[in-house]
Amino acid sequence: MTQSHRSGLAMAIASGSSERRALAGAAEWIAGELKADNVAILLPSPTGGLELRAYHPSSSSIEHLVLGRGVGLVGYVAETGETVSIQHGLSNDPRHVIVPVLDDSGHESAIAAPLRIGGPHAGVLMIRRRKEWPEAPSLEGYVNALADDLSCALSVYRTAFEAGSQSNVAATLAELADTVSGAPYLEEILDQLVQITARRFNYPVVTLRLLDSQREWLVLRATHAPDLSVPREPMIRIGESIAGRVAQLGKTEFVEDVLQSKDYIGHAGAIEHGVRSMVCVPLDVNGRISGVMSCYAGEVRQFPPEEIQAVEALAKQAAVSIEHGRLQARDTLLQEMHHRVKNNLQQVASLVRIELNRRGGKTTQESLSDTLARIEAIAAVHELLSRDDLDHVSLTSVANTLAAAQQQSLLPPGKSVNFHVKGGDVFVDTSRATQVALVINELIQNAVKHGFKVTDSGDVHVSIEAQSEIVGIWVSNNGDKLEPERLKDSLGIQIIEGLARALGGEFSLGEKLGWTVAHLKFPRTGRT
Repeated sequence: MTQSHRSGLAMAIASGSSERRALAGAAEWIAGELKADNVAILLPSPTGGLELRAYHPSSSSIEHLVLGRGVGLVGYVAETGETVSIQHGLSNDPRHVIVPVLDDSGHESAIAAPLRIGGPHAGVLMIRRRKEWPEAPSLEGYVNALADDLSCALSVYRTAFEAGSQSNVAATLAELADTVSGAPYLEEILDQLVQITARRFNYPVVTLRLLDSQREWLVLRATHAPDLSVPREPMIRIGESIAGRVAQLGKTEFVEDVLQSKDYIGHAGAIEHGVRSMVCVPLDVNGRISGVMSCYAGEVRQFPPEEIQAVEALAKQAAVSIEHGRLQARDTLLQEMHHRVKNNLQQVASLVRIELNRRGGKTTQESLSDTLARIEAIAAVHELLSRDDLDHVSLTSVANTLAAAQQQSLLPPGKSVNFHVKGGDVFVDTSRATQVALVINELIQNAVKHGFKVTDSGDVHVSIEAQSEIVGIWVSNNGDKLEPERLKDSLGIQIIEGLARALGGEFSLGEKLGWTVAHLKFPRTGRT
């Protein structure tokens, strides 16, 4: 075998961005070099037997075909380590088996040589033609040389890939450590983590989900994707889908093609982002799972063991970084708590002062009841701050807390009002969460007090949505007809309008299809 031939095979392998692509390049080069109708490269399967790792001409329907130990001509070569050349009459050879997906019919001649990678008989190179191969005996030595060079080149490729992966992981961990040291907030750490992982490993999409405080749901907290639109599956229940199972069992899972997986629940998003293969790894700190990270490839391919190990190593460091970020957030919040409590007490004092300055229309008990409800709205935010997500608060959790409290305290005897909170988890920073909680509280109070004075039963719906960076909250009821003039001078409406301005948002109140609908919209983040 000449030096130019060796160079051609080596270049074909070196040009592959993954082991599967490197082998596909080698199979294509060998087919062209020997004018073969097809070339197959088979390597040992983890479950025993031989796995088809490359085939020319390529076909997605034959990927990951596994033959049992000793099956067929390739099985014989793998077991004995002998090169076999059949000049003609391949179909009559007793060792030959037909594999329908390989379009085995019609081949007349074949040469099969062992590949010695990591062992004496680790794989097989199989070359076939539909015509006789008169020069097969003389080609046997050349094919043996090809097989030896392929074995050597693949070993070098694996060594280089592993060294590159280790270097890549080390560089990624160093970059991640620098990011953590300079990022005081958890959300910033999560965002940087997915960006770094995607860039270092060339993944088109990386998502990171953390367990909620009750450890029942995986909440999407960070995404790297070409299209930054709102994700289709913001929450996944523990044990559900691939990510939920990884979080439950604490074990990495690989999915060859998410579009073909019945367990994967984000098919629409996968099509939208153009991703196929995925590896999902747990974020594990000393056996405690805090979330999962999912890395996607844009094509159907294998994630080699060394690549999965690299991602797992990164995920472990990421989990530590997230815990570190949470501790930093807790420390920062403790430092800010005195200031926040002071502001909230001033806000309570302002609300009491407004009540004192109002003339008539309310009994002392009503005024105290309204003020108490507003204080409880502020307390609801502080209750959520005591849980895991210290720097951001879920508005859905706030709404559920307030709806439950109002249902117990506001409804007089004889009234039956059902509360419904709808929408995915929308997170805002803690300073805005207090203002939003006060708005939701006032809207629910108004819906009950003004919507069910006459009507004895009905529904109050609270809907929360986020489109890009704009948050929308709707509180609607199907009770008494809206009387705008009576609400014009309402203290609750004045408070809502003032808070809406403070949030940089807009508030509207109207009637739609027999429902009284209050709508607040505001930017998710405030100006600094």
